[in-house]
Amino acid sequence: MDSIKRYLKFVKPYRLQIMMTIIIGLLKFGLPLLIPLLLKYVVDDILSANMSHADKIEQLFWVMGITFFIFLVIRPPIEYYRQYFAQWTGSKILYDIRDQLFTHLQKLSLRYYANTRAGEIISRVINDVEQTKSFVITGLMNLWLDLMTIFIAVAIMFTMDVTLTFISIILFPLYGFAVKFFYGRLRKLTRTRSQALAQVQGYLHERVSGMPVIRSFAIEDYEQMNFDKENRHFLEKAIDHTIWNAKTFAVVNTITDIAPLLVILYAGYQVIDGNLTIGTMVAFIAYIDRLYNPLRRLINSSTTLTQSIASMDRVFEFMDEPYDIVDKKDAIEAVGIEGTIEFENVSFQYNEHEPFVLEKVNLKIEKGETVAFVGMSGGGKSTLVSLIPRFYDVTEGRILLDGVDIRDYKARSVRNQIGMVLQDNFLFSESVKANILIGMPDATEEEVIEAAKAANAHDFIMNLPQGYDTKVGERGVKLSGGQKQRIAIARVFLKNPPILIMDEATSALDLESEHLIQEALEKLAKNRTTLIVAHRLSTITHADKIVLIENGKIVEMGTHQELMNEKGNYFKLFQIQQLD
Repeated sequence: MDSIKRYLKFVKPYRLQIMMTIIIGLLKFGLPLLIPLLLKYVVDDILSANMSHADKIEQLFWVMGITFFIFLVIRPPIEYYRQYFAQWTGSKILYDIRDQLFTHLQKLSLRYYANTRAGEIISRVINDVEQTKSFVITGLMNLWLDLMTIFIAVAIMFTMDVTLTFISIILFPLYGFAVKFFYGRLRKLTRTRSQALAQVQGYLHERVSGMPVIRSFAIEDYEQMNFDKENRHFLEKAIDHTIWNAKTFAVVNTITDIAPLLVILYAGYQVIDGNLTIGTMVAFIAYIDRLYNPLRRLINSSTTLTQSIASMDRVFEFMDEPYDIVDKKDAIEAVGIEGTIEFENVSFQYNEHEPFVLEKVNLKIEKGETVAFVGMSGGGKSTLVSLIPRFYDVTEGRILLDGVDIRDYKARSVRNQIGMVLQDNFLFSESVKANILIGMPDATEEEVIEAAKAANAHDFIMNLPQGYDTKVGERGVKLSGGQKQRIAIARVFLKNPPILIMDEATSALDLESEHLIQEALEKLAKNRTTLIVAHRLSTITHADKIVLIENGKIVEMGTHQELMNEKGNYFKLFQIQQLD
């Protein structure tokens, strides 16, 4: 029930629209309740009345004329506005939930994304949120309308014949038992089914992204077998859900079918005995239909609501995913940053009970300095630089930015002061211009072009089919590695931050691209505090300071010449690369 309470907070701003929909709905469902009364009147007061043929025809035409007017002129706009307000309200609530979920997505830690498939996240934001719409339309609108329809129908039936009405509703308690018995388990099965569907979606999303790898290794048959496992798991859960659903409907519809038979039996007996008019019997049988149709819908609603609440559980479970990086209440904005960075006894582990990736790191980087981090893969270089923009928080120790612990700043304001160029920069499937504008979304076209020129990207962009408006495809698939890298550098030129982080920015490029990019990066690094993670040592000999990291610890530090003179591990590494 906690999920429903939380969901109602999203519903609250639209309570007036929901009330209006229910009021309009009462008219929509109330008008058909006149038809059984009309039947009784026609049978008892026109067809069976002691009147002339002409009077009967006149009466019939008058009554039917008024009824046609009600159902042809008044009811259609009522039906239209009921549907419109119901769907509009449901869609607006889903819009608000998805909007909040996207905000939540952007605050979740990189650790969460490292451990969760993108497809499963998408399944919660799209499929599960969509499933909750039925709670609004069915649970908050149709459910009440059906209940009101039943109450109105029963009230009218009581005015016609009390005993017959009690016989009509004698099976109602069985409905209550059926709902209680079946729907608890159905909710659990629905959640399991939704999770299985999310797993299929997650697997599929990953494989679509990795299709070039599947093709290059010719493992289509192997992947088909793996997908079949995921798909079959979902099938099994879906069938479990279907079996229980089918049992529910079998029991409920049996009760629904027996109730009218009891009414026909008793009413027929009363007519034969002369205690009931034919018109009343006909009206009662018509009301039974009006009574049990909403009841059937209520049972269907129970199934729908069970599925909806199970989806709500999954949505709020996702919404409750905690943030690793949270601003302090009194956090300050990082403005006017000069770029002095200091690591004080910094240790870091990705997860509790796992070994430390960094241990007791002490390092000071002065404003405007270029510092390169080198060492074997897995030593902790990339982890070290990812702590500065607070992608993760230190486990022990602290990092100072201009003398202030970075945890005392607002995280977003710190990231605003940092430009990053990575080995594999992510490009969105939009235009070249849109991808550069990520650096500063409100920049002018002239500023975008200047940034591209500074990044040695303008010439190749102008040779693209639509220039700056050329779509780059998913993850920039239509561009070469060097072109993607230059667009990423253009972003940073546009952002113009005081701190620059380059993580293996030139390691996977051809010589011509590397030359162009190296030139752009040197231009970019001027007058900024620059941190470079490098594999190729020849690219960082100009650095003010070179830091060799092994197994999470700083083992050597100095200029290129100082480290070469020491003839330690850096010297050996450099010699090996020169020989290569």
